[in-house]
Amino acid sequence: MWQYALKRLLLIVPTLIGILLVFFTLTQFIPGGPIDQIIAQMRGRDHSGEAASGHTSGSADSSKIRDRAQLEKDHIEFLKQQFGFDKPLHVQFGGWVKRMFTFDFGDSYFRHQKVVEIFADKLPVSMSLGITSFFLVYLVCIPLGIARAVRQGSRFDATSGAIVIIAYSIPGFVFGMFLLVLFSGGAFWQWFPLRGLTSDNFATLSTLGKIKDYVWHLVLPVAAYTLTGFAILTAQTRNLFLEEMNQQYVQTARAKGLSESVVLFKHIFRNAMIIIISGIPAGFVSMFFAGSLLIETMYSLDGLGLLMFESVMKRDYPIVIAELFVFSLIGLTMHIVSDLVLAIVDPRVSFEKAQG
Repeated sequence: MWQYALKRLLLIVPTLIGILLVFFTLTQFIPGGPIDQIIAQMRGRDHSGEAASGHTSGSADSSKIRDRAQLEKDHIEFLKQQFGFDKPLHVQFGGWVKRMFTFDFGDSYFRHQKVVEIFADKLPVSMSLGITSFFLVYLVCIPLGIARAVRQGSRFDATSGAIVIIAYSIPGFVFGMFLLVLFSGGAFWQWFPLRGLTSDNFATLSTLGKIKDYVWHLVLPVAAYTLTGFAILTAQTRNLFLEEMNQQYVQTARAKGLSESVVLFKHIFRNAMIIIISGIPAGFVSMFFAGSLLIETMYSLDGLGLLMFESVMKRDYPIVIAELFVFSLIGLTMHIVSDLVLAIVDPRVSFEKAQG
């Protein structure tokens, strides 16, 4: 098993290089690169300055146009050298790979700050939302799905099933807006803060007060963030347990006189959890990052989701490639972890063929 894990770890390197190569290739064809963005901003400032200064003579206009064109050309050459775009493509790509694998993400093109520092500033927001939502979903949905399967056809099963269907049909951002209107000073109650992760007086609070304030700010965005995942995992857990409960080995175990709790947790649980465990890596990455843009914008949370969107729009490639690299690394690592956990949960899983 550990030899298999080592091989998978070694395969992470070429996989990440392939991901970097795909993204690097895309940047060569996507219009409106970082230099184009900067020049467009300069032209916008120039036009606004001309509008404020009024009309000038024709010869002066021609001279200004020539000077501006030469200045723009010189500035473009300077930017190419600064960003490394004047080098051959293979040299540029090699530099990307070297920086990523040494976790030297460089400087942002537009924020004039190191990417690592930007990450350190934005990461707590996404960690608070993603990790809290991830554990909340799994801690609630698995027991709830098991309870629904055991009580199949009961009023509890029907009621919780209806709630799950309704939750699944509501987009997270719509539910987030509903929570804001209902509980954050809309037309109803002012129970929760409207925006941010901390209050204005956060620095003056005691340690316990800071924890309470932080958790209180998390309640609504986490609720909106977990809605869809909550519904999907609950339904998946219920269906998997129902499928296993109808298998022949379960009937045999009951015929031997084993108690229902032993049959459920010693036999059914291991088999039903296989698919759920295999989905943990994707669930972790998606809860940690995917879909956070709308929630972060709605609740004024400046996290990695909003950072990625703004960076893509501005073609701030150091930030984009750093986020892509980090989350790809997290996802690939979590896939290996899930395989190992799967082998522990289900002794029938063997890595001998994979090792051979």
